[in-house]
Amino acid sequence: MTYTATGDSVRIYEHVPQLARIRKDVLLGDVWKQPEMAFRDRVLVTLGVLAAGGKVEEMKAWMARGVEAGITLDELRGLVMQVTFYAGWPAGLAAGKAALDLFEAEAK
Repeated sequence: MTYTATGDSVRIYEHVPQLARIRKDVLLGDVWKQPEMAFRDRVLVTLGVLAAGGKVEEMKAWMARGVEAGITLDELRGLVMQVTFYAGWPAGLAAGKAALDLFEAEAK
């Protein structure tokens, strides 16, 4: 799977090529390819960490990738609940906010 940078990340990687290289070679070339976890499970873990930090924009991108990888909207709902109780109410709301477009598209 291709991991396309989104938003300001693209511009940051242009101006900090060392970061772009480490992302490509280490994060995407090694970490995400470790055999201990399936891709969809890595996405769920990543979403939990991003939610704990309130990183809404990053969660939106990863939630879309997760749905493409087979994560269901009910699993995202479960993620919101889990994060709420382990990382705090604001983190849970941030995760819910990141998923709103997906949830609302489902309702149509």
